[in-house]
Amino acid sequence: MFTDHPSYKADVQRATDVADIGRLSGKTVLVTGATGLIGVHLIDALMQLGNVNVIATGRSAASARARIGSHYASPRFRFAEHDACLPFDESLTADYIIPLASNTHPLAYSQHPVETATVNVLGAKHALDLAVRCHATVLYPSTVEVYGNARGEDVFTEDYTGTLNLSTARSCYTESKRCAEALCLSYAAQYGVEVKTARLSRVFGPTMLPTDTKASSQFLTRAVRGEDIVLKSEGTQLYSYTYVTDAVAAMLHIMLHGENATAYNISNRECDVRLKDFAQTAADCAGTHVVFDLPTETERRGYSIAQRAILDNRRLLATGFRPSYTMREAVERTIEILSYLRK
Repeated sequence: MFTDHPSYKADVQRATDVADIGRLSGKTVLVTGATGLIGVHLIDALMQLGNVNVIATGRSAASARARIGSHYASPRFRFAEHDACLPFDESLTADYIIPLASNTHPLAYSQHPVETATVNVLGAKHALDLAVRCHATVLYPSTVEVYGNARGEDVFTEDYTGTLNLSTARSCYTESKRCAEALCLSYAAQYGVEVKTARLSRVFGPTMLPTDTKASSQFLTRAVRGEDIVLKSEGTQLYSYTYVTDAVAAMLHIMLHGENATAYNISNRECDVRLKDFAQTAADCAGTHVVFDLPTETERRGYSIAQRAILDNRRLLATGFRPSYTMREAVERTIEILSYLRK
């Protein structure tokens, strides 16, 4: 399990090094999409606090056992098999709700666009309906993708309204996330739900799923196997990335300190890099090389066409949050932990 590795233990501790984290003591946090990249790390972090109750939901009990099974013995933890497209059980109650359930990688967008859109929209709605019922705070995990494709914008501030592009299958993800954000604001205005939005940049780390087809995940997977890193473009795209520990810490910080009905970009200037530089860093850490290969048509349909997607994080920094990891440190830790798990 991840929790056996000393570097991962240190990451989990850092993820909860958040001002006023004690406010969560005795509270119940509901996390959907519990077996995903962020969900696993978030649950590990919340559980190590020792005084927080966690309800985790996902579609596969077997996957939950494999990914977060170390928490099953705790009376503070409960896993419930649940489809995010369906309403929550009427008996369920929580103080905080974090609806992470979503398809988050290109192959899923390409092969399951209808599912991708409905999970995002209905997952947000059911989380918000539950929040109305039990007066919970919702932390909505959104994405850099809501800004669309840059047209002359160097960086995206939270006030940038984005550029729509409905001509690709990938719009199933971007537009459903925009719709979900609109639902959050609508529930805040109409029902008084306390909701904060975390717009995540491209997140990576050791809790990534083996099936993840994002370029960054493929780089890291190949690095762990000691293989050359395959780049399926010239790699000139400039993106904001965030190590999963910094992402989880930022989310908890926003949940506790963010303003109601407000969005916050989560990024790290130390991790704003070109795609080819990410690939080269992974290759350097693994002692391999970067090679180029053309994508298949199926792969291409799910790819982002954005050439630049940099998130301005000044609003988040103004609340007192600071990320911890450089790009090199984050890539090294990911490879180190994943290599340990393969033994």
